Amino acid sequence: MTIYKRLLALLAVLALLAAACGSDGDSETTTDEADSAEAETTDEGDSSEDDGAMEEASDVKAAFVMVAPIGDAGWNFMHNEGRLGAEAATGVETAFVDSIPEGGAEFDNAVQNFIDQGYNVIITTSFGYMDATETFAAANPDVRFEHVSGFKMNDTNFGNTFGRMYQPRYIAGMAAGAATESNKIGYVAAFPIPEVIRGINAFALGVAATNPDAVVEVSWTSTWFDPGVEGNSAQALIDAGADVLTMHQDSTATGQAITEAGGTFIGYHSDMSAQVDSYLTAPVWNWTQRYADIIEEAKAGEFMPQAWWGGMADGVVDIDIPSSSPVADDMQAVKDSILAGDFDVFDQGTISDQDGTVIIDEGVVQVELTDPFAPDVVVAGPGDELHDGVLATMSFFVENVVGSPTG
Repeated sequence: MTIYKRLLALLAVLALLAAACGSDGDSETTTDEADSAEAETTDEGDSSEDDGAMEEASDVKAAFVMVAPIGDAGWNFMHNEGRLGAEAATGVETAFVDSIPEGGAEFDNAVQNFIDQGYNVIITTSFGYMDATETFAAANPDVRFEHVSGFKMNDTNFGNTFGRMYQPRYIAGMAAGAATESNKIGYVAAFPIPEVIRGINAFALGVAATNPDAVVEVSWTSTWFDPGVEGNSAQALIDAGADVLTMHQDSTATGQAITEAGGTFIGYHSDMSAQVDSYLTAPVWNWTQRYADIIEEAKAGEFMPQAWWGGMADGVVDIDIPSSSPVADDMQAVKDSILAGDFDVFDQGTISDQDGTVIIDEGVVQVELTDPFAPDVVVAGPGDELHDGVLATMSFFVENVVGSPTG
């Protein structure tokens, strides 16, 4: 592969990582309530003359824009947990607004209001905010912008951030493989894009590691958050014989459906044990350290925009090992291997697609792979070592997945 094409592949690392951006429907949080709560917190922080950290960081204020209510579980909930953790770690004043739709005047107004209030670090946490965030960054060179899940950036004040969720997805698949009695595991999937496909494949490879007889059946919903649609898809998978379900959306509808059926639920985004009785474990986000690092860089005046894609070793993604699982020790061993940098899911063994074609063998690509959104761009060819561009443009399903990767 030419250097030019490899550069394209590397630039594509986060290009298709459209994260699931929704929230649990039980939330009663509103944008006005959020603003009010943050105003009270800010007043208390500014009034403390003994707070050295706040004084040191007095010229830095960080604001977060979220696409749906924070709720008590899920994508937006974990971003807010990260905000609160970063605030505590850095002493910097933070604020947020939630329930801000993508691609409209409400987003523009929210960001402009933060700028007018002197917030000089602004983090936007939904894929659809990307283009507008880029525009604001160009118009406000003294403000640092960080966009979560996108791929655009500049060389002055605009970077992007995401996490290697496929790592804990694999471990979750190990638990699912051991838990199923029917050998049918259902996956309620959001949109047929590489980020989701990569997660399905990692999960399915984990299933195969503990139960080579099991299959993972995919049901596409074309939603990030729609409990009705997701619940119906979950029920269809249950009716087809699945006794373990997982999902990629932000609602707990899939968990509720499998609980009522007497099966097992593997969650996503956050620990959902308080919301779903049949919860076993979940790949989860932890944004605190990444957000603290962004804020600390702003405080030190050392910001350098980057496409940051952290993994379990960086703490941004994780999974709890359920002691009740018969493969808990194996799961822990894999987790330790990932943390040590000895295993990264797709870099070892033989990985074949649904037709039995070997795609990757011991970390070496065996076929020509192109960008699904730009078919003329060759991401990797036979003999190339596996690299992030391959993961970021993944468009095939592995052998033990039932369903179409095109939706």
